[in-house]
Amino acid sequence: MERPAWAPRSIDISVPSVSRIYDFYLGGSHNFEVDREAARRAMEFMPGLPKIMQANRAFMRRAVRFAADQGIDQFLDIGSGIPTFGNVHEVAGRSRPGARVVYVDHDPVAVAHSEAVLAGHDDADVVAGDLLKPREILAAPQVRRLIDLNRPVALLLVAILHFVEDADDPHAAVAELSDALAPGSLLVLTHASYEGIPLPAERAGGAVDVYKNIRNPLIMRSREEIARFFEGYDMVEPGLVPMPRWRPEGAVEDEDPYAFSGFAGVGRTA
Repeated sequence: MERPAWAPRSIDISVPSVSRIYDFYLGGSHNFEVDREAARRAMEFMPGLPKIMQANRAFMRRAVRFAADQGIDQFLDIGSGIPTFGNVHEVAGRSRPGARVVYVDHDPVAVAHSEAVLAGHDDADVVAGDLLKPREILAAPQVRRLIDLNRPVALLLVAILHFVEDADDPHAAVAELSDALAPGSLLVLTHASYEGIPLPAERAGGAVDVYKNIRNPLIMRSREEIARFFEGYDMVEPGLVPMPRWRPEGAVEDEDPYAFSGFAGVGRTA
């Protein structure tokens, strides 16, 4: 397999990557056949996976605009993935010029592409970091340069927590990040769930098994379990809901049924 110029030498291009599979679902070009093969296997069980990912991105953009309208001009996006059109810094910058954004991801491809996209952007940067190591993220030079933790921050954990197993205690990681935020900060979160998927759970489980087989377990949590991540936050209306139902900008009834899979919400620190 020929290695394209955009692929860092440090990555194994024979192993599927969650970030590159996600890029494929969104119609991106930074993925390999091994990623596309895994995505197609998952879509054999859940053909609407691209619709779910598109709804996820659409929610993220609405939530960023909401945060900017609330006066927030600092964004920390953990698990940011490979850059695609409508990134946080683009959306935030249009709503609030001068907004500062730090992206965080542990995938070398995502980091490399973010660095390329952000070249020349003084108000945005990227960190190679792990959600499960909050202190390292918060101490990163890029974060210290761009994010003032004494002022409100929008913390984005979009489509990342469902890749963290309970044994790794994702709630502790979220709590540690939340404790570092100033009053008035926002937590923006989406999470996969069997609830809302227009398929029997047994069939949807086939797609989950694909992720398990590529050593990136997809943890499907209930709405109640997902709500625990917002402990200590006041939920912004309409609360924790299917992605298209969070402050929609169009007719919800026109959305694809798969878009209602999983949950999205925004919470505000007191």
